[in-house]
Amino acid sequence: MRALLFATLLISASLLPVSAARNPGEPLRPGFNLFSPQQDVQLGQEAAKQVTEKSQPVKNQFLQDYVNRVGQRLAQQPEARDSGFQFQFTVLNDPQVNAFALPGGPMFIYTGLLKIVGTEGELAGVMAHEMSHVILRHGTHEATKQQFISLPAALAGNLAGSGGGMLGRLAQLGIGLGANSVLLKFSRSAETEADALGTHLMAAAGYDPLEMAHLFEKLESQAGSGRPELLSDHPNPGNRIHAIEAEMRTLPQRQYGYQTGDFQRAKAQLPR
Repeated sequence: MRALLFATLLISASLLPVSAARNPGEPLRPGFNLFSPQQDVQLGQEAAKQVTEKSQPVKNQFLQDYVNRVGQRLAQQPEARDSGFQFQFTVLNDPQVNAFALPGGPMFIYTGLLKIVGTEGELAGVMAHEMSHVILRHGTHEATKQQFISLPAALAGNLAGSGGGMLGRLAQLGIGLGANSVLLKFSRSAETEADALGTHLMAAAGYDPLEMAHLFEKLESQAGSGRPELLSDHPNPGNRIHAIEAEMRTLPQRQYGYQTGDFQRAKAQLPR
């Protein structure tokens, strides 16, 4: 048994190498993952149901439709479309400055964040960043790294005493949706990758990718008066503007400035 455990640890170490620094323009691919893409989707749907049972979606249909239009424009770009994930976007009536995306595609944007964003490009920036975490499967990749030994039994449904679908089985391993959830808490290298892929999505959609950096800088500048929730699980990778500019130089030249034309109307309809 000890020999088997030692061999398993050696295999896991070889499958989960230390990430090397990425150069601008290099391909972005998901890391090693014990979850299948279909299991990402199942997990995300189960978790999304739990989110909407605990948090109230905004009842203003115009707001929901507006955020969905911005999100779907990003989701129609090749690198999002080719992922095979179907993205869904829901605005939650919550004053926290936050947004997050679950494995497989469900994304939640808080009204508190919508009050902070100053342009549609900033909103598209945070959504492209969150979408990139889904495409690169960062949440289930992190879960794989932390629970490499125990995960196969949970994913096969053979974990004793568990229930409530996949989310219930993973909860037995300490993988859930609570504070500091491994599914939503990202490393600096994951943040760098999400910025890079988000740059691609925004540029292809016609938004200026620097708007993404501007939003995160704005949130960082407000951290002294109470750290925005979004920053608690999205650590600053450093030199964000420089990195995004470098990534932009590897892309075809485009004209930026796309707008739906409804940003100000959406802002005016946010709940007080």
